[in-house]
Amino acid sequence: MRVNLRCIVVAGPVAIGLFLIAQQLMVAKPPEDRKTDRDAISAVLSAQQTAWNRGDVDAFLQGYWRSPELTFSGREGIARGWDDVLARYKKNYPDKAAMGQLDFSELEFRFLGPDAALVLGRWHLKREKDEPGGVFTLVWQRFTDGWKIIHDHTSAVEPPKTKP
Repeated sequence: MRVNLRCIVVAGPVAIGLFLIAQQLMVAKPPEDRKTDRDAISAVLSAQQTAWNRGDVDAFLQGYWRSPELTFSGREGIARGWDDVLARYKKNYPDKAAMGQLDFSELEFRFLGPDAALVLGRWHLKREKDEPGGVFTLVWQRFTDGWKIIHDHTSAVEPPKTKP
């Protein structure tokens, strides 16, 4: 009985360690492949920014997964499904003046597997009357037609107040 317990105590952690190493080897991609993925996601974000800045919400949404399972979290709660996310954008940004000029910055990429990524960043709108901005977390998935956003959590962040 004692020998069996020792085997379990030793073999269990070894098996878990080997499993984790094998999983990393299967998931890990060489850095040059991650650069390709980072560039592909960046290209989608650039196309979104261009579409936004010309006032084209429909083209902006092409970067999102066209699925009822798409989710968007923001100040109004959670929108579910591509159609609801599109309706939310069109309600909140009814025209080019409301949309302003969009800029993404401070992008951070974290790859969660061969076909999944998390991107953190900042957004900034320049409009005639104001300049709102904030942060976002985008969950991306690679599909046969490329990388798409499957979840977007966007928050407005007040700019720091300047002292008089």
